[in-house]
Amino acid sequence: VQLQASGGGLVQTGGSLRLSCAASGRGFSTYARGWFRQAPGKEREFVAGISWSGDSTDYTDSVKGRFTISRDNPKNTVYLQMNSLKPEDTAVYYCASKKGAINWSSQTWDYWGQGTQVTVSS
Repeated sequence: VQLQASGGGLVQTGGSLRLSCAASGRGFSTYARGWFRQAPGKEREFVAGISWSGDSTDYTDSVKGRFTISRDNPKNTVYLQMNSLKPEDTAVYYCASKKGAINWSSQTWDYWGQGTQVTVSS
Protein backbone atom coordinates (compact mmCIF):
# COMPACT_ATOMS: atom_id res chain seq x y z
CA VAL A 1 0.00 0.00 0.00
CA GLN A 2 1.58 3.24 -1.14
CA LEU A 3 0.59 6.84 -1.76
CA GLN A 4 2.70 8.78 -4.24
CA ALA A 5 2.32 12.56 -4.24
CA SER A 6 3.49 14.78 -7.06
CA GLY A 7 2.98 18.21 -8.60
CA GLY A 8 4.71 20.50 -6.15
CA GLY A 9 7.06 23.25 -7.21
CA LEU A 10 7.93 26.92 -7.09
CA VAL A 11 5.29 29.43 -8.11
CA GLN A 12 4.77 33.17 -7.74
CA THR A 13 2.07 34.71 -5.60
CA GLY A 14 -1.26 34.40 -7.36
CA GLY A 15 -0.18 31.38 -9.35
CA SER A 16 -1.62 27.87 -9.47
CA LEU A 17 -0.47 24.32 -8.94
CA ARG A 18 -2.21 20.97 -9.07
CA LEU A 19 -1.08 18.23 -6.74
CA SER A 20 -1.79 14.60 -7.46
CA CYS A 21 -1.68 11.58 -5.20
CA ALA A 22 -1.82 8.12 -6.72
CA ALA A 23 -2.61 5.14 -4.52
CA SER A 24 -1.49 1.61 -5.14
CA GLY A 25 -3.28 -1.30 -3.59
CA ARG A 26 -6.87 -2.35 -3.26
CA GLY A 27 -9.67 -0.70 -1.44
CA PHE A 28 -8.71 2.94 -1.78
CA SER A 29 -11.88 3.73 -3.65
CA THR A 30 -13.71 3.22 -0.35
CA TYR A 31 -11.31 5.35 1.71
CA ALA A 32 -11.53 9.04 2.50
CA ARG A 33 -8.63 10.96 1.00
CA GLY A 34 -7.03 14.12 2.24
CA TRP A 35 -4.23 16.65 2.05
CA PHE A 36 -2.21 18.03 4.93
CA ARG A 37 0.68 20.47 4.97
CA GLN A 38 3.57 21.26 7.24
CA ALA A 39 5.56 24.47 7.16
CA PRO A 40 8.98 24.77 8.84
CA GLY A 41 8.62 25.00 12.59
CA LYS A 42 4.90 24.32 12.50
CA GLU A 43 2.71 21.33 13.12
CA ARG A 44 1.14 19.36 10.31
CA GLU A 45 -2.28 20.82 9.53
CA PHE A 46 -5.35 19.62 7.68
CA VAL A 47 -5.88 21.32 4.33
CA ALA A 48 -8.68 19.46 2.55
CA GLY A 49 -10.50 16.16 2.58
CA ILE A 50 -12.92 14.25 0.38
CA SER A 51 -15.18 11.33 1.19
CA TRP A 52 -14.83 8.00 -0.59
CA SER A 53 -17.77 8.82 -2.86
CA GLY A 54 -16.66 12.37 -3.54
CA ASP A 55 -19.98 13.72 -2.29
CA SER A 56 -18.51 15.38 0.75
CA THR A 57 -15.53 17.72 0.98
CA ASP A 58 -14.03 19.82 3.75
CA TYR A 59 -11.44 22.60 3.77
CA THR A 60 -9.55 24.56 6.33
CA ASP A 61 -10.75 28.16 6.33
CA SER A 62 -7.55 29.63 4.94
CA VAL A 63 -7.89 27.76 1.61
CA LYS A 64 -11.66 27.90 1.07
CA GLY A 65 -12.47 29.39 -2.30
CA ARG A 66 -8.90 28.90 -3.54
CA PHE A 67 -8.26 25.15 -3.30
CA THR A 68 -10.38 22.32 -4.68
CA ILE A 69 -10.00 18.67 -3.83
CA SER A 70 -11.29 15.99 -6.20
CA ARG A 71 -10.82 12.29 -6.81
CA ASP A 72 -10.85 9.80 -9.65
CA ASN A 73 -11.64 6.45 -8.11
CA PRO A 74 -10.95 4.28 -11.18
CA LYS A 75 -7.45 5.79 -11.19
CA ASN A 76 -7.10 5.64 -7.38
CA THR A 77 -5.97 9.26 -7.56
CA VAL A 78 -6.85 12.38 -5.62
CA TYR A 79 -6.08 15.92 -6.74
CA LEU A 80 -5.65 19.27 -5.05
CA GLN A 81 -6.09 22.22 -7.37
CA MET A 82 -4.51 25.25 -5.74
CA ASN A 83 -5.28 28.69 -7.14
CA SER A 84 -4.44 32.22 -5.97
CA LEU A 85 -1.48 30.88 -4.05
CA LYS A 86 0.00 32.96 -1.26
CA PRO A 87 3.42 32.87 0.43
CA GLU A 88 1.74 31.45 3.55
CA ASP A 89 0.77 28.37 1.52
CA THR A 90 4.45 27.42 1.36
CA ALA A 91 4.87 24.00 2.97
CA VAL A 92 5.44 20.34 2.34
CA TYR A 93 2.11 18.88 1.28
CA TYR A 94 1.22 15.33 2.25
CA CYS A 95 -1.58 13.18 0.93
CA ALA A 96 -3.29 10.73 3.22
CA SER A 97 -5.98 8.09 3.24
CA LYS A 98 -8.22 6.66 5.92
CA LYS A 99 -11.20 4.45 6.50
CA GLY A 100 -14.37 6.17 7.53
CA ALA A 101 -15.13 9.86 7.50
CA ILE A 102 -12.90 12.88 6.93
CA ASN A 103 -11.15 13.96 10.11
CA TRP A 104 -8.98 17.00 10.76
CA SER A 105 -6.66 15.15 13.12
CA SER A 106 -3.63 13.73 11.34
CA GLN A 107 -3.46 10.96 13.91
CA THR A 108 -6.62 9.36 12.57
CA TRP A 109 -5.30 8.85 9.04
CA ASP A 110 -4.00 5.41 8.14
CA TYR A 111 -1.73 5.91 5.13
CA TRP A 112 0.60 8.73 4.13
CA GLY A 113 2.48 9.79 1.02
CA GLN A 114 6.04 11.06 1.05
CA GLY A 115 5.24 14.76 0.69
CA THR A 116 5.78 17.27 -2.07
CA GLN A 117 7.22 20.75 -1.58
CA VAL A 118 5.17 23.80 -2.54
CA THR A 119 6.96 27.13 -2.45
CA VAL A 120 5.17 30.40 -3.19
CA SER A 121 7.41 33.39 -3.76
CA SER A 122 6.30 36.93 -2.99
